[in-house]
Amino acid sequence: MGGTIPRARVEDDAPRLEPMLDLEWSRAIELPQAAMTAVTPAELRRAWVHRAPEDRVLALFRASAGMAGPVPAPWWLRAVADGTLDSREQGFRVEDRIAQLLGRRPGWEFVPWAADGESGYWEFMPSERGKSGHAIPTTVMNTDRHPGWIDVLPAHSGATPDPIAIAGLAGLRSRLGELEAVR
Repeated sequence: MGGTIPRARVEDDAPRLEPMLDLEWSRAIELPQAAMTAVTPAELRRAWVHRAPEDRVLALFRASAGMAGPVPAPWWLRAVADGTLDSREQGFRVEDRIAQLLGRRPGWEFVPWAADGESGYWEFMPSERGKSGHAIPTTVMNTDRHPGWIDVLPAHSGATPDPIAIAGLAGLRSRLGELEAVR
């Protein structure tokens, strides 16, 4: 064995480990499996982004988003980061008020398995496969696209239509008759 023995590592040679932001962010938005049975957005708020100090959540979001473009995130976090929503709690109130309105109405169901990081959405089940024959029901979801924070996708078949911007909870309440008329 004529080989040389490698020298021992010294402090300066130690490998440097840096956090992998993609993995860290993925874990930050990860929901426990039990959250998939949530019937309201409040029951879905079990990830780190919902519980950790808001300034730490915002810092990690900004660092993660700065690495490789947009990352999956709740609508309210994108709005807080953009400065169009004051706080995470304000976003939670928007979600909870929609839940109070739609949760009491027949035909509306909360769907917790939205895209990664998102807060779920509401579907009006009578608009799916009813007389109108639509394959996809009317859907109400939160958005950071506009300060009303609510978008509606009309019941449809085929290509997804452009979302309709709704002017907040009052706007949603005023249009429920129109939305629920599609069956």
